[in-house]
Amino acid sequence: MERKAKHFRKRDAILTCLRQTKVHPSADWVFAQLKPEIPDLSLGTVYRNLTLFKEQGLITSLGTVGGVERFDGDTHSHAHFVCTCCDRVQDLEEMPHLPSLRKAAEQDLGSRIDGCQITLTGLCRECIHQNKEEAV
Repeated sequence: MERKAKHFRKRDAILTCLRQTKVHPSADWVFAQLKPEIPDLSLGTVYRNLTLFKEQGLITSLGTVGGVERFDGDTHSHAHFVCTCCDRVQDLEEMPHLPSLRKAAEQDLGSRIDGCQITLTGLCRECIHQNKEEAV
């Protein structure tokens, strides 16, 4: 019974960690955050649970950013911005045209769209500012 409780304690901690951050973390980041409080946590456990959470629809994968898969514990419909310089990921909450885009795609395809992930890429404010300073 104690082993089962530990198993769910780890699983719950991983999910809570994902839901309480806005950094769109990697598995390594989640592991680093939780390891101090859960010394027997393994990176394999984090990966297995992230896969399970994705399958259950509890989290989403943003795909790879800088060669590393990134995750989002916030599953409500929203878009993302990824900086191609520093790999920062930001939520874009205000996408008023998203429902009309989905409807247009459904009509065009003659299909039902159940989900949508939109990721915009470019340079974030900080990288634009830093590039301007380096150019001077």
